[in-house]
Amino acid sequence: MTESAKPTPTDKPDIFETRESAVRSYCRSWPATFARSQGAKQWDEDGNEYLDFFSGAGALNYGHNNPVVMGPLIEYLQSGAVLHSMDMKTPAKREFLQTFQDLILKPRGLDYSVMFPGPTGTNTVEAALKLARKVTGRQHMLSFTNAFHGMTLGSLSVTGNSMKREGAGIPLTNSSKIPYDDYFDGEVPDFLWLEKVLEDSGSGVDKPAAVIVETVQGEGGLRAARAEWLRALSDLCKKHDILLIVDDVQAGCGRTGSFFSFEEAGIEPDIVCLSKSISGSGLPLALTLFRPELDVWEPGEHNGTFRGNNPAFVTATAAIKTFWADNEFQNQLADTIAELHQRLDTIVEKAEGASIRGRGLLAGVCFEDLEVAEKVAAYAFENGLLLETSGADDEVIKIMPPLTIDSRDLQAGLDIIEAGVAKFAPAAAKAALA
Repeated sequence: MTESAKPTPTDKPDIFETRESAVRSYCRSWPATFARSQGAKQWDEDGNEYLDFFSGAGALNYGHNNPVVMGPLIEYLQSGAVLHSMDMKTPAKREFLQTFQDLILKPRGLDYSVMFPGPTGTNTVEAALKLARKVTGRQHMLSFTNAFHGMTLGSLSVTGNSMKREGAGIPLTNSSKIPYDDYFDGEVPDFLWLEKVLEDSGSGVDKPAAVIVETVQGEGGLRAARAEWLRALSDLCKKHDILLIVDDVQAGCGRTGSFFSFEEAGIEPDIVCLSKSISGSGLPLALTLFRPELDVWEPGEHNGTFRGNNPAFVTATAAIKTFWADNEFQNQLADTIAELHQRLDTIVEKAEGASIRGRGLLAGVCFEDLEVAEKVAAYAFENGLLLETSGADDEVIKIMPPLTIDSRDLQAGLDIIEAGVAKFAPAAAKAALA
């Protein structure tokens, strides 16, 4: 081969395109190769900087490579301590359990047994569904319109998104969908149908083992349930001896302003699903929490190879001790949430057909024009901001910065969003001048 015939770097086939499955998705919206990250920012191989309002889909609540968790992790990895332990005892696991009990459960008056299923969100949902069926002896589950609970078969059976459900390839049975808060725009009383069929022995509807709910529907358009609606749901479940499962995989670990997203409503679910940011670092870890009297498992009845992720125990412990030992971080978080929502108020006031969705730092803007959100997200990427869409029609821009983001970075990202909204919702400029 002559010198002139040698392939240039641009001629080299992209291994991501030639070898990786077509199922990949985020890299299609954000076609950069990310090489470095810190806090609320990432940098690609060419050194281009991006603000991150995605936070690993909620797995990086404390930002990228936070030194609070990275220091203890590096020390642990270099110490020769156990990395993989199934469900055996280790000092790292002991310290995590003690810290979680002392700093998270006890201050909130919660008494939950802690189960380590497989290390992802769908694993904890599967464990919750399986346990609810075992405890009650019933098969049926109720979930909500636009819900998303994971990609394995049990989790898909209680998921509302039709595209995700079709990927199962088989009928998804033993579950029914009921209307989420405000599904009928306030025109139909909440739980009217459910209350009626549960009390009517001739309804033909089997009493469910459990109801599973997200307090904020992260993938379902950032719909946020009102506190009074959640309390009514909890009361209804108690009245009819139905277990209440709260899927806090995305909305938990501080994302809505308190450690658990259901704290504002003052309810105590029977079962709680946690994953994503429970490790504090992006390392995989999941918990299934349940009232001690529900702990009817036989030893080994539900297991998995990667339940004992000791590095994740280390980073989770460090994150909890740093951010949740007192109210200081939660108070700072309240200020960040107020700053975000004040700015969102300004943005939607100028945009025709726009409205704010979500709660806390799991928030977004919904557009009546179904094309706007995706255009704003694409514009954001072009201008150095990672911004996801949400909803059945991708009609919502989803804003999930790290909980630790500073005001300067938050406002810089919101500047890009505001410019994108002005560009792709021309009515916004007219409304602003009116």
